[in-house]
Amino acid sequence: MKFCSIFLFLLISHLSNAQVLLKKQVTLMGSVFEITIVDQDTATVRKHIDLVISEVNRIENLISEWRPETQISQVNRYAGIKPVKVDREVFDLTTRAIEYSKNSNGAFDISIAALDKIWRFDGTMNELPPEGAIRKSVEKVGYEHIVLDSANCTIYLSMPGMKIGFGSIGKGYAADMGRALMQKKSVQAGIVNASGDLSTWGYQPNHTPWLIGIKNPFKAYKTIKILQMEESAVATSGSYEKYAEIGNKRYTHIINPKTGYPATGLTSVTIYGPSAEFANALSTSIMVMGQKEGLKLAKKFPLYHYVLITDQGKIRKSR
Repeated sequence: MKFCSIFLFLLISHLSNAQVLLKKQVTLMGSVFEITIVDQDTATVRKHIDLVISEVNRIENLISEWRPETQISQVNRYAGIKPVKVDREVFDLTTRAIEYSKNSNGAFDISIAALDKIWRFDGTMNELPPEGAIRKSVEKVGYEHIVLDSANCTIYLSMPGMKIGFGSIGKGYAADMGRALMQKKSVQAGIVNASGDLSTWGYQPNHTPWLIGIKNPFKAYKTIKILQMEESAVATSGSYEKYAEIGNKRYTHIINPKTGYPATGLTSVTIYGPSAEFANALSTSIMVMGQKEGLKLAKKFPLYHYVLITDQGKIRKSR
């Protein structure tokens, strides 16, 4: 899960007479989406907003592990039994997710959906779970056990009880796909904001870039950086709303798929670049890997930039 709303805000300019800008908030994929569209008239803008909503619903009906009728739910039901044929879109998304796992040496892993929930981040946990329980919690986790057959377009989870889920990149993917649909229809500009994981294109009605602010959770109303975005995307992973403090140490709700322990050291990671999906995967990976190893990973992708905030409030930004 990602909790990014307090970090990201929009600074929208005054409208020109020639263009209409409308925004709509709607709950999709279990999160609040805000869709902003710029076009020539109100009726056209509303139609395009509805098309984005339909596109996100279509994606959720493919990849949600919570809806029993989806292809991913079917893949999970047949874990350890047989491969499941899926749409090429689902297959390709899974293929990319495995690449993200390889890039991060397993810090990112969609099979963490099978994690046993032994950590509580509601303020009631005051001691670490037993080490044995932590090890056991990740027994069914491991992207290496996801078997893909491109020729037959099938996904097979080789361990019984294994699951995959796209909570870590699904909303970013939906934001990217909503943007791609609007660009295909020659919509002038807009933002698809999936609870802080967002994709932008075009310009504001006064022909200036979209302005996205990154806030500091340690300093109320303090903006670390304002991004000027045209065709771009941003995603944030953070522990500033869901964490446990045990022995004067903060444990985030983002779990290391390899160890079962929560990530520590970083309070938030914001990544911005061409794709919200990839920014999403990279921010999650860096949260798990920590500052030192995370920065090594980030520097392998020069099209993407970062803003890191440590648990001590120290800020690291790419040049």
